Amino acid sequence: MNLLHMKYAVTVAETGSINRAAEKLFVGQPNLSRAIKELEGSLGVTLFERSARGMVPTPQGDVFLRYAKAILQQMDEVERMFTQGAAHKKRFSLSAPRTSYVSEAFARFSRGLAPQEEFEAFYRETNAMRTLTNVLQEEYKLGILRYAEDYDRYYKELFEEKGLCCEPVAEFRYELLMSEACPLAQKERIACEDLKDYIQVAYADPYAPSLPASEARKEQPPQEVGRRIYVFERASRFELLSCNPRAFMWVSPVPRELLRRYSLVHRPCADSYRKYRDVLIYRRGYTLSELDRQFIDELIATRRELPENWGEPETP
Repeated sequence: MNLLHMKYAVTVAETGSINRAAEKLFVGQPNLSRAIKELEGSLGVTLFERSARGMVPTPQGDVFLRYAKAILQQMDEVERMFTQGAAHKKRFSLSAPRTSYVSEAFARFSRGLAPQEEFEAFYRETNAMRTLTNVLQEEYKLGILRYAEDYDRYYKELFEEKGLCCEPVAEFRYELLMSEACPLAQKERIACEDLKDYIQVAYADPYAPSLPASEARKEQPPQEVGRRIYVFERASRFELLSCNPRAFMWVSPVPRELLRRYSLVHRPCADSYRKYRDVLIYRRGYTLSELDRQFIDELIATRRELPENWGEPETP
């Protein structure tokens, strides 16, 4: 069986006739008939019924033709990719937590892309479990994964087991983000008990890879409120916090420009002691591309602009 015989069979099915197929393919009728018989012989099945109505696919022929059409279509796409230069298009992909300093780095990275070059860039914000899956399944070349410092050994062993390289990006404690008009913003010192009368804004899918639910919950910041609004994307949280002075959110470092744009402030919490780490991951053996390195440079630069003491408890 070869691709040419496959194309012959698909054309015969489309035209319903050896004669019409031969004309369309610019081959002799005897040669086309011989090719179909050779194809049927190699497969050990009858692909067509010869009748007064012409060439009608058998049930087995229908199955074969469905796969044959898909294969031929893929071959056309491969040919088109290389003849039109699409194979040389640069590609960048990142799966990351919903965190503002990473999105700021990506925005700066996009600004620096050469205008004369063709490229595709994919940026997905999601939880740690999905990021790990995205990188392992090669859907995304780079990932940024967040975990509590207490689980550093667990994650390093996980990365080793899964064949992943990891590089540290940031280390921080969560702080409270709120509107400038929020009464909490006026307090010199905030404790978890001060949050009970406020509304917590939180992400709805903070899953940690392979950890039991009880352990995964320990990775999250302190939970002292009974009223919560769950969101799945980052932009809506800024609108919520900006418009509702009774709302707050536990956050990782936020660039000053975003704080100014939405009239928000961040405040440390005296009860927030757990440290968290963001690490860059990619598959072992993967060679970082030029675009990867451009993004990493922007990520490092953005991280350096954040307060070094973010999340450090204030002394009484």
